[in-house]
Amino acid sequence: MATVSRVVNHNHNVKPATEKKVMEVVKRLNYRPNDVARGLASKKTTTVGVIIPNVTNSYFAALARGIDDIAEMYQYNIILTNSDGDEKKEVKALNTLYSKQVDGIIFMGNELSPAVRDEFKEERIPVVLAGSVDPQNDFPNVNIDYQQAVHSQVNELVKTGNQRIAFVAGDLKRAINQAFRLPGYREALQEHNLPFVADLLFEATDYDDGYELCDKLLAQQATAAMVSNDDAAAGIMNGMNDRGVNVPEQFEIATSDNTKITEMTRPTLSTITQPLYDVGAVSMRLLTKLMDNDDVEQKQVLLPFGMKQRGSTKSA
Repeated sequence: MATVSRVVNHNHNVKPATEKKVMEVVKRLNYRPNDVARGLASKKTTTVGVIIPNVTNSYFAALARGIDDIAEMYQYNIILTNSDGDEKKEVKALNTLYSKQVDGIIFMGNELSPAVRDEFKEERIPVVLAGSVDPQNDFPNVNIDYQQAVHSQVNELVKTGNQRIAFVAGDLKRAINQAFRLPGYREALQEHNLPFVADLLFEATDYDDGYELCDKLLAQQATAAMVSNDDAAAGIMNGMNDRGVNVPEQFEIATSDNTKITEMTRPTLSTITQPLYDVGAVSMRLLTKLMDNDDVEQKQVLLPFGMKQRGSTKSA
């Protein structure tokens, strides 16, 4: 058994003739190593669970690609689960992954609910949040500085003459908006002595929401929008065009994620640039260190962001 194990696990401390005999039998029997049995013996399954709120969302898909590439590099398998951003589904997905004896979890979600937080603490296996904030800093996470990013983008919209700038996000009550994006929005307005107007705060989670939102934006006499979601921004873009409002001459749009959709609209969308692939890749690398019990000095990682000026905003 030990000899076969060394051969199938590519340990070359076996005589060539013996290795050849073993591989002939492996081929004849179409044998494949049993990862479940291997995990029971080693207490390690080399499997990582990834919880994603929407597999069709281009933002999370880019993160998942970075996770998968690094997982493959370190010879980890991925179990991907879709939660729809629903707390009950997230808890159910976690319990399913725990039953699979995963070695670690990467969580992508719009909000870290109390129930999910409790599950993480109770199970005590390594967890990394990718593109998901944790204001309490209970868990390692990889993000950008969302507050400064929104501040910088709103500042650019003010420079082009906008005084009524709407802020559009999926759920204004979520931690990422309450603790980071909204403070950045308010700070930029204050710097230019512009009032904070609650009526200029809107919610839109997808393209259809953005499209339908246009009438409300125009009713509030907004001349620009800072949008947290590229799909919603594209909806606002097309909605304005269909209503005869010229972008960017009459209405400016800036978005947040720099996914592929920002280059597919006409005009193209100005955006905060996030290293989405790197957020996923760094999250997975951080998780491998935690699973190996390596010393990790920095558990809250902020990656650099940029800004890309495109056709949906005017030049300052």
